[in-house]
Amino acid sequence: MSTAADTTLLDFSALPALAQVQAQNYQSAKPFPHAVFDNFISLDLARAIAADVPAPGAEKNWRAIVDNYSDGDAAQHGKLGLPHEAEFSPLIRALLWELNSGPFLRFLETLTGIKGLIADPRLQGGGVHQILPGGYLGVHADFTEHKYYGLSRRLNVLIYLNENWQNEWGGHLELWERDLSRCARRVQPTLGRCVIFSTDDTSYHGHPEPLACPEGVTRKSLALYYYTNGRQDAVDSVTHTEWHKTHRTELPIVE
Repeated sequence: MSTAADTTLLDFSALPALAQVQAQNYQSAKPFPHAVFDNFISLDLARAIAADVPAPGAEKNWRAIVDNYSDGDAAQHGKLGLPHEAEFSPLIRALLWELNSGPFLRFLETLTGIKGLIADPRLQGGGVHQILPGGYLGVHADFTEHKYYGLSRRLNVLIYLNENWQNEWGGHLELWERDLSRCARRVQPTLGRCVIFSTDDTSYHGHPEPLACPEGVTRKSLALYYYTNGRQDAVDSVTHTEWHKTHRTELPIVE
């Protein structure tokens, strides 16, 4: 969805209709509710945002995000996070503000059917991410409760910033069946693409194979998470990520 707005980065005038058209597809999607939108932000904006992502060696407070499986093996490797709003460029900051705004929350509520969504100004676990060559993110279900606010996590919004991403580099977002029996969908992290999905204690996802991109190339994305004050369905409430080792068999076609 390319923006045509003059005063905002997102085309807020187009969001209500998009949400209504895609709501049924989103809510019935398997293995759990999700949607993939190409050109959700304009390619020019996506390029500008990508250019503003600091290099891994820049003098920024990049945080190495590490975690382990229960057996001690590394569950993720080579992932860097920048959650500090003061260190974002003005353009990145402006886009994140819009993605946390009232009009965008209403878009998400219509799309997903989840009412009373709350943005996270602390960007716990979110913000700007990049994964280095050789890095990976094991299959996992995200924490379901906000560490500081006690709110119930309901949605992930990921915007990818990778121009000319090659399929053989890997890094596809994998959505796994709730019983971890197989990968149900693979999504390439291409420039301007947005993936939105509902989260609970069995919404398993990741990219478990190490990135094969060249040195100097990283897998860049913006990550935002949304919450409600409690939830109706029965979900285990945890403030940590649940990691699972998986065995990949036949894989779906990359999108």
